[in-house]
Amino acid sequence: MPQTSSLWRDPEPLLLASTSPTRRMLLGSAGLTVETRAPGVDERAVEAEAAGLSPQNLAERLAAAKAGAVAARAPDRVVIGADQVLDLDGTVFHKPADRAGAAAHLARLQGRTHALHSAVALAVGGAVADRFVVTARLTMRPLDEAGIAAYLDAAGPAVTGSVGAYQLEGVGIHLFDRIEGDHSTILGLPLLPLLARLRARGLLAF
Repeated sequence: MPQTSSLWRDPEPLLLASTSPTRRMLLGSAGLTVETRAPGVDERAVEAEAAGLSPQNLAERLAAAKAGAVAARAPDRVVIGADQVLDLDGTVFHKPADRAGAAAHLARLQGRTHALHSAVALAVGGAVADRFVVTARLTMRPLDEAGIAAYLDAAGPAVTGSVGAYQLEGVGIHLFDRIEGDHSTILGLPLLPLLARLRARGLLAF
């Protein structure tokens, strides 16, 4: 059952085109009534079709594809789609398949600054009506092979759950020297600009 809230004004819960527990948690913690629905989008196919786009625009295209797919099946609902792209000097990273892949990611990211482009698309009336991207920048401290192995031991299987092989809300925080950006952006759903857009549409109580 969706949680109840006095802040969300639409009679139907906000529909999140994602099964991400983190994104649902962010929206619920902000007092929004939320339901989730898997978008069923082939992200790699969308990426192939979007060849040549910047990493920021790719994130936006993926978010819009997810929102649009769910909105087409639920045209009477307010739908949010979101996606995040890790960008290291123009190279897009995907989730590592295993520990070796995570180690390879970290070997490339260590000692350097990468960007996390978090995109959101808002669909109303069955079509995407708004979209935006917010970028955070993270500088990973220098790590040698032993340091990467120690981190992977501490983090466990969770390293395959994110594109950078880390979760800042866990032991991944130990990897970084500097972080520039809003925490919700880093987690994959920029709340402040999203809430502003929902508020402008009269969907929030204040």
